[in-house]
Amino acid sequence: MGKLLAVALVGIAAALAAERLMAFRNRLNASREIAPVTLPNCRLIKGIETGSEDIDILPNGLAFISSGLKYPGIKSFAPDKPGEIFLMDLNEDNPRAVELRISRGFDMASFNPHGISTYVDRDDTVYLFVVNHPHQKTTVELFKFVEDDSSLVHLKTFRHDLLTSVNDIVAMGPDSFYATNDHYFSDFILMFLEMFLGLTWSNVVYYSPKEVKEVAAGFYSANGINISPDRKYIYVADVFDHNVHVMEKHPNWNLTHVKTLQLDTLVDNLSIDPHTGDIWIGCHPNGMKLFYNDPENLPASEVLRIQNILSEEPAVTRVYADNGSVLQGSSVASVYEGKLLIGTVFHRALYCEL
Repeated sequence: MGKLLAVALVGIAAALAAERLMAFRNRLNASREIAPVTLPNCRLIKGIETGSEDIDILPNGLAFISSGLKYPGIKSFAPDKPGEIFLMDLNEDNPRAVELRISRGFDMASFNPHGISTYVDRDDTVYLFVVNHPHQKTTVELFKFVEDDSSLVHLKTFRHDLLTSVNDIVAMGPDSFYATNDHYFSDFILMFLEMFLGLTWSNVVYYSPKEVKEVAAGFYSANGINISPDRKYIYVADVFDHNVHVMEKHPNWNLTHVKTLQLDTLVDNLSIDPHTGDIWIGCHPNGMKLFYNDPENLPASEVLRIQNILSEEPAVTRVYADNGSVLQGSSVASVYEGKLLIGTVFHRALYCEL
């Protein structure tokens, strides 16, 4: 009887593991291949060699680019090199990326930038919020941008028990923001188990000096976050559930779910066209390739444009797709006046004229 019970338990465990493995592969889109979609006027951006994970463009055409992310389980071409913030002026005929100097006193050696967001104050002061992972922990760094000096002045570091594994942020004021935690755990092994078991413990947090609180939960892995041009709605990408959530923002900063747009790709960062309200997304067609990074089977890139997301039938357009021969692991796509920037987790960055 004891042996029979042991065999039964082993069988149940094996069946559960097999089911979880199949579900995990489905969340990673492990079998998906894509057909290329090319754009005619594109070039790789010189000087960006170790990623361009997130991009935020000011209304005047200045684009901030975070580079050098070291993330558990993801390849890095320069694991010992500190992260960087680049600036591009998209008003120039031939824009180039310039590294911004960061003020003294900030720990550059452990700088590991992830998601970024800008906020322009009433006096036109530009603040840059940067998700940072020093020593595989999580902080949010606040900088002031000094355009004349092409520099960032570090103002403050935000830490909180609810900011455990922050991926992306969207600034609401000079000291407040929404942030996505892409995992409940920060330890790599526990993060992997969380993904493998399909736990929906990821969330969105609102941070301000007066209060810090969870405002949305139940995601497989909340990733990119942004706000509609009218500032009424917050958009959240769930990378492992292949969808974008539309959340209504309330005066007390709470969020309520409005709708979910299901897609067939792993959605990363969200950028908003301020004129049309269109959502531009850097996507991973096949997440398994991103984690394995086989030189013979490179991680692909994909850019989607979503129009009229609040309508009954939003239009979803594949603007760009590449098998990794040009661009590997796209994570963001941002537009300004007919110009498109496509960033990646660990690879290069692409500049296109639409």
